[in-house]
Amino acid sequence: MTTEPAHARIVPTDHPCFDDFVATIAALRAPDGCPWDRAQTHQSIAHNMIEEAYEAVDAIESGDTAHLREELGDVLLQVVLQSQIAADAGAFDIDDVCADVNAKMIRRHPHVFGEARADNASEVLDLWDQVKLAERSSQSAADPTVPGATAPRTETGNASAPAAATGTGASGSGATAGAAASVAGAADQAARREGLLDGVPTSFPALMQAQKVSRKAASAGFEWDTLDDVWEKVREEVDELRAAYAVAPKAANGKVDAGVAEGDEAAAEQAAASVEDEFGDVLFSLVQVGRHMGVDAENALRASCGKFRRRWSFMEGAAWAQGTTVDALASDEREALWQQAKAREHA
Repeated sequence: MTTEPAHARIVPTDHPCFDDFVATIAALRAPDGCPWDRAQTHQSIAHNMIEEAYEAVDAIESGDTAHLREELGDVLLQVVLQSQIAADAGAFDIDDVCADVNAKMIRRHPHVFGEARADNASEVLDLWDQVKLAERSSQSAADPTVPGATAPRTETGNASAPAAATGTGASGSGATAGAAASVAGAADQAARREGLLDGVPTSFPALMQAQKVSRKAASAGFEWDTLDDVWEKVREEVDELRAAYAVAPKAANGKVDAGVAEGDEAAAEQAAASVEDEFGDVLFSLVQVGRHMGVDAENALRASCGKFRRRWSFMEGAAWAQGTTVDALASDEREALWQQAKAREHA
């Protein structure tokens, strides 16, 4: 008995509403279409993509299905409009976008469409990273615009040295020129070749960026062996933060402030900046703990922010009902309201 591949068993269906929507956007961008839509460029509406994505996430987290339907439409609008802008410029169209992402999904799910195996979500993520890493290596090797991508190898596995580097010896001008040429070539290659982390947008929220760049590095073997090793790193970073804070100039309220220091202003600013730097390292290392545990740091912190907002809202409402405000309450009264807010969530 022959087993069909998964994609062969999928029954294709027509999506006339999608086709109608694509036609609508094309009409808006047509010479006799909407002046505003015709004036837009990739750059002019780039921020809309971020805003609509966040609004869709808010709808998901609030459990508002009707609102989610609307917000997903707004996200789709950004995709189709950006694709139409590209089509008008002769670059690509929405069909190219769909074809590319479909091929990518098949390629990155060899456990569904190929012979690989993944028995749980964690193994799927590991497999996904491996496929992406292989894709990047393959693209670099095949791209003729990447200097040295297909350079011949010596028996030791290193790229063959440039001819200029085989001059008159280590102290000869040929060696010096060759070394300079080699360094310049390497720098040029580094400038033109896409690195492993280049695909992670720097515009991502910091926690999301930290998790993604570290996951990519881990896929290349740059990883701790155990979760205990990561916890040890957290402790190390916390100790460094405490040490940096201890010597930093501080205002009366304990906040780091280089402006209150006397004497060497540059040293004070450097000491203050060190606290922020070490605090960032603590956060980054905690993200690694979450990644090893299978916890998404961005989602976890968003959930904690939402929890705090709910509890604070209860405290405010309770204070207003008493004819006062939270800041006017005594500390023990605020703590009592906080405990009531927590108890309500677990009731």
